[in-house]
Amino acid sequence: MPYGYLGQNQPNQTVSNSGVFSITDVAELQSQGKLGGSLELIQEQTVSAVSHIDFTSIQEDKYDVHFLQLNSISSTANLNGGYQFYESGALRTASDYQYALQYGTTGGSFAEEKSTGISRIVAQNYYSANPTSAYAYFYNLGNSSKYSFCTYQVWVGGQSLFMFGGGVSPLTSLVDGIRVYTSGTNAISGNAKLYGVKQIWVT
Repeated sequence: MPYGYLGQNQPNQTVSNSGVFSITDVAELQSQGKLGGSLELIQEQTVSAVSHIDFTSIQEDKYDVHFLQLNSISSTANLNGGYQFYESGALRTASDYQYALQYGTTGGSFAEEKSTGISRIVAQNYYSANPTSAYAYFYNLGNSSKYSFCTYQVWVGGQSLFMFGGGVSPLTSLVDGIRVYTSGTNAISGNAKLYGVKQIWVT
């Protein structure tokens, strides 16, 4: 069916349109699973005293964009963290990830970090007694002909610290899992949710 641009179904419209949709249009697209930008929960994990959080069933054949939420991750020590990728079931730990980030505090200090040869995408820090919350978007994970990369934003409570940046695995490989990495052992607790981002298809 054609979808109206002005929020109305036009009986004489003969071509599809991806402009403004009416409530009827939205309901129809949702029922077909074709409404772009909406999130579908793949997996939620609530963890206690773990070294890392693994997502190994990410439906990479269905989604080319993934969205990860970290909710109030607490730590027993001051640690660094980030992301590593599983490639065909094997965790990639080689020192060839690349990342760049900026961070700042409410006290007015700002700095940046970057590397082109490290064993993970550095994305957040964990501080004792100060929970960390973050979100990240991952792209092209299931596409073996493209690089897999991510962008992220982080807030550390108590420290009044924010971080944002991005990273990439500069290899054309099929990524079928994500590890939320920490540098500690049995050190973090909290909640993590992984979503697939639906793409819009109007025919």
